[in-house]
Amino acid sequence: MNSKLMLGAAAACALLCAGGAYAKPDANQLAAVADKGRPEADSSRDANRKPAEMLEFAGVKQGQTVVDLIPGGGYFTRIFSKAVGPKGTVYAVGGPPRPATDPAKPPPPPAQDTIAADPNYSNVKSIHLPLAGGISIPTKADLVWTAQNYHDANNIPNIDMVKFDKAIFDALKPGGVFIVLDHVAATGAAPDPQDKLHRIDPAIVKKQVEAAGFKFEGESKVLANPADDHTKPVFDPSIRGKTDQFIYKFRKPK
Repeated sequence: MNSKLMLGAAAACALLCAGGAYAKPDANQLAAVADKGRPEADSSRDANRKPAEMLEFAGVKQGQTVVDLIPGGGYFTRIFSKAVGPKGTVYAVGGPPRPATDPAKPPPPPAQDTIAADPNYSNVKSIHLPLAGGISIPTKADLVWTAQNYHDANNIPNIDMVKFDKAIFDALKPGGVFIVLDHVAATGAAPDPQDKLHRIDPAIVKKQVEAAGFKFEGESKVLANPADDHTKPVFDPSIRGKTDQFIYKFRKPK
């Protein structure tokens, strides 16, 4: 084979290998996303958030124990509930509920509490605790997942991120997985205490999580967007829902 043919074959192989780097979600993962109990406000965002691909990358399966850390509106909480099934458990772990500022108008309950009270998601358990110290759950987990919130943890006043990540490490079974999905900040950008952009440099995440004992296992580029220049707040109308996002997989050694 001449050199041009060899180069062409190598390029084709590289393209095939790159395309094959992502396995297809299985039937259980697809069914979890197709759950009719999910709010339309969530399912309408699936094209941008690609939840089935996220389940596949994280390795979510029936019977697992999953922690949805800082679950926000519960977008992934419901999906995890169906993906792990009746023999699995989902711990939705968030900070203390927002206190009432007006006794006559109490704030609505956190989404994680509402989901846990829904019979359709009876395997969801809601836990509220101060997040500065990390997490604590009744049993060891197969997976701890946090989406678009790791940058917020970095902005908790006086937080020790190694301690935070070590608590996650301790909450996992040997061989358990920690997934961090977040908005990409410019390379070298320091954490922003005022959280103006709601982003974080992936290198900071990797350094902090590895310092807690995790081994970096890989990343998914399925939410990458090279058109995002990393300078705008994630809620800017020109980029909202289409930010450049990284998804890192870390594993607790067996």
